[in-house]
Amino acid sequence: MVRAGLTPERLTRAGAELADEVGFDQVTVSELARRFDVKVASLYSHVNSSQELKTRIALFALEELADRVAAALAGRAGKDALAAFADAYRDYAREHPGRYAAARLRLDPETAAASAGVRHSQMTRAILRGYDMTEPDQTHAVRMLGSVFHGYVSLEMAGGFSHTPVDTQESWTWILDSLDALLRNRATS
Repeated sequence: MVRAGLTPERLTRAGAELADEVGFDQVTVSELARRFDVKVASLYSHVNSSQELKTRIALFALEELADRVAAALAGRAGKDALAAFADAYRDYAREHPGRYAAARLRLDPETAAASAGVRHSQMTRAILRGYDMTEPDQTHAVRMLGSVFHGYVSLEMAGGFSHTPVDTQESWTWILDSLDALLRNRATS
């Protein structure tokens, strides 16, 4: 019998919260069953496996992050848009480390194509229109920005910058200023 109130959506949200608490790698159907104080079998009427649960959490996180970035970008262009995108990305990762890790889950091509990951790419390309970039530079820039943002956030969250007295926000601002200068320079070349 299906326990009242349990739905795939509720389990996904609870799984996302669990990921933030214990780490995305630790999320399983059995761990979620403990959280709801139900038998594992009762969850299998809503999700088929821990892998499906993780995919659902990844899709949820991608959607949530895309919504946050879109709101931050509204009405902005150029460097302001670049900084708003980067700050929304960084803030989300810091507030929701498990969900951020979930958003990095490798999805099969069909699932990825239908996910909010496509919106992320579109928003990044929209920012780059402010720099008057054409292909293939635009694709290179999308990859560069994703690499820089993810690399910085990952190192910062892992404590990689705690060994120096220079404030991480100061470095973040320096990096965004440098990226803006680089993108403006590439657009005029």
